Amino acid sequence: METFQADKEAIVTEAKEQHQDIKKLENSQIQEFDRAMMRRCIELARRALGKTAPNPLVGSVVVRDRKIVGEGFHPCAGQPHAEVFALREAGELAEGATVYVSLEPCNHYGRTPACTEALIAAKVAKVVAGMVDPNPLVAGSGLARLRAAGIEVVAGVEGEACQKLNEAFVHRILYHRPLGILKYAMTLDGKIATSAGHSTWVTGEEARSEVHKVRVGCDAVIVGGNTVRLDNPQLTSHQSDRNNPLRVVMSRTLDLPKSAWLWETSVAGTLVLTEPGVNPEFQEFLIAKGVEVVELSPLTPAKVMAYLYDRSFMSVLWECGGTLAAKAIAEGAVQKIMAFIAPKIIGGAAAPTPVGDLGFAAMTEALTLERVSWRTIGADCLVEGYLKIKD
Repeated sequence: METFQADKEAIVTEAKEQHQDIKKLENSQIQEFDRAMMRRCIELARRALGKTAPNPLVGSVVVRDRKIVGEGFHPCAGQPHAEVFALREAGELAEGATVYVSLEPCNHYGRTPACTEALIAAKVAKVVAGMVDPNPLVAGSGLARLRAAGIEVVAGVEGEACQKLNEAFVHRILYHRPLGILKYAMTLDGKIATSAGHSTWVTGEEARSEVHKVRVGCDAVIVGGNTVRLDNPQLTSHQSDRNNPLRVVMSRTLDLPKSAWLWETSVAGTLVLTEPGVNPEFQEFLIAKGVEVVELSPLTPAKVMAYLYDRSFMSVLWECGGTLAAKAIAEGAVQKIMAFIAPKIIGGAAAPTPVGDLGFAAMTEALTLERVSWRTIGADCLVEGYLKIKD
């Protein structure tokens, strides 16, 4: 009898453990499904890369019985938000469904009505958000409004990926400046060109293709006069169906060639920033070519970033030479570094480097990157990291 009772207890214990294991498996499957749906939201959001400023990139899907019945993304400022497009596609199937969205739904009436009210009106059962909106006009109020209406709310699914997707939007909201990204390509011994100034090409085709993809997601790309004179760049995404950033040239002298690719504005717009009264004849030439010319005083990286913020830009790619790069870093116009490193050595004491003189005398003064990552692209290596933002 005692043996039977012991066996019975063992069987019951084993059954309970198996039930708990099954529940854990179900929960993990649900969590993975949630992550998969949020990754789909991010994928949708990226379709509008470079087109939404000053708004964030947002994607949304409506799910019923573990099947997507509607999806959408925010295409540009002034257009409906992602949730609205997803709800429209879902139609009546949105009632009782779960809505996934990469950013907290807005709860205020701006250029478009509040998304929270659209979700409530659609009678959805649950909303899963990737991250809380840092915009003070939202900042948790959207999720609170949904909870108050009896809708189940979950936040933080694939949160890191959602933050990465909208790092420029977050930076703009918090610091009232666009996110500055310094991109350069250098050899293994830290040179961006030979002593004679030749720089075509430091990296391979795969790395250059990656740069074109980066440009798609940026609102502007900046170079100095020397880059125009020496490299004659195009600064486009090289993709006919994708966004081209505004091409920006900073020049105090306007001693620039009239044959530059940047003056051909049929593919992408060009803005030349200079100081008041400089070379009016060349300014007239540029304007006749369709190039926008703006005079700033003083013409500094910090002043330029403030100006581009006022133009509603979120992300600015610095593809300049070492002298301008050093000034941009020193003035806090750069927050992110993208360094493409080619397995080449060219030497040369006078060969230019990616960052000019920062005035540092000791290694302890060196700027240390945070959140560093690296990956190989073809034969080259891309190192990414962030400078510590000064208070």
